[in-house]
Amino acid sequence: MDVTPAAPAAAASTAAPVALPDPQRLGVLSRLAPQPMKVVLNWGRRYSLWVFNFGLACCAIEFIAASMARHDFIRLGVIPLAPGPRQADLMVVSGTVTDKMAPAVKRLFEQMPEPKYVISFGACSNCGGPYWDSYSVTKGVDQIIPVDVYVPGCPPRPEALLQGILKLQEKIARESLGRRYGSEGHRPSTAALRSGLVEAPPTPTSGEKA
Repeated sequence: MDVTPAAPAAAASTAAPVALPDPQRLGVLSRLAPQPMKVVLNWGRRYSLWVFNFGLACCAIEFIAASMARHDFIRLGVIPLAPGPRQADLMVVSGTVTDKMAPAVKRLFEQMPEPKYVISFGACSNCGGPYWDSYSVTKGVDQIIPVDVYVPGCPPRPEALLQGILKLQEKIARESLGRRYGSEGHRPSTAALRSGLVEAPPTPTSGEKA
């Protein structure tokens, strides 16, 4: 009996890569999804928030206190200390953001995958705090990245951070990715977030020394 060798494996190895949906298509696809699926997806995001803590000053100590055994925000589905921004869903900016540190905050926020959320923790992160009139202090982290929840205080107590997390979870539970990333959304576009805030160093040519 003749056996004709099948060639799906070779065809699969040479197949063109599958194109992922761009942010413009993301909103359209989410609107077409059934409502029960949206509820399940929002429920999963709500209780599996990997946190990237951007601690800059004394408010970071209160963040650490909120993650310890006494307050234990892991019971709310919040996992602290993500390995890096590419594995995080939530950035908590706690402390004074200076103009020199602002490019780093913006660059790390851009590295986080969508959907991503930001909590501004403390008066300094919200508006500059007692240093609002300093020549070197950014007047709030919302000047460079979009913020979902503001937690006031100088510094806020750990209970305030727990309340801010609950507020964020309520927002995630009722959000629609179509409104968040569609043309009708109020968040900045990808092009706006990738503004020329951080300039890449020039690449040396072959005849120049690095």
